[in-house]
Amino acid sequence: MILYLVRHGIAIDREDPDCPPETERYLTRDGIKKTREVAKGIRELKLEISLMITSPYVRATQTAEIFAEALGYSREKIRHSPALRPGSNPAEFMKEIAHVKADAVMCFGHAPHMDQLIVAAVGARGVFTAMKKAGVAALEFESGGAGKATLLWILTPRIARQIE
Repeated sequence: MILYLVRHGIAIDREDPDCPPETERYLTRDGIKKTREVAKGIRELKLEISLMITSPYVRATQTAEIFAEALGYSREKIRHSPALRPGSNPAEFMKEIAHVKADAVMCFGHAPHMDQLIVAAVGARGVFTAMKKAGVAALEFESGGAGKATLLWILTPRIARQIE
């Protein structure tokens, strides 16, 4: 299985007086624009996504919907997982995807959780990545379990937006 991890796009600042509660923070106009550009770049890689799973938080769900549109994936098929919420134990999500029968899964979540998922997947001793907003990482699982993946690549949003 190939697991693609996507950090949500640029969301309303927590310090903004109009900022809603954490679970309802949404993508800004600029965040939507840049996330669409990243998703279009990723589309050029001709990925065939079998399943999309997102954090239930608004900004991650919006990011998943933008990618679904760009990749021709039905928005109605996007699953929500509490194991992708900020602060969740990465082992919970690793257990969840171990039972998934799919060739390519794209997941949407938050920092530093996405970086912690990479650590859990590859069996590293500590965080060695720092995914940017709307950044994408690809991991390949040999036999579907934590500590069994290889990090194939990480694309920053800037690089992904330049893919044509």
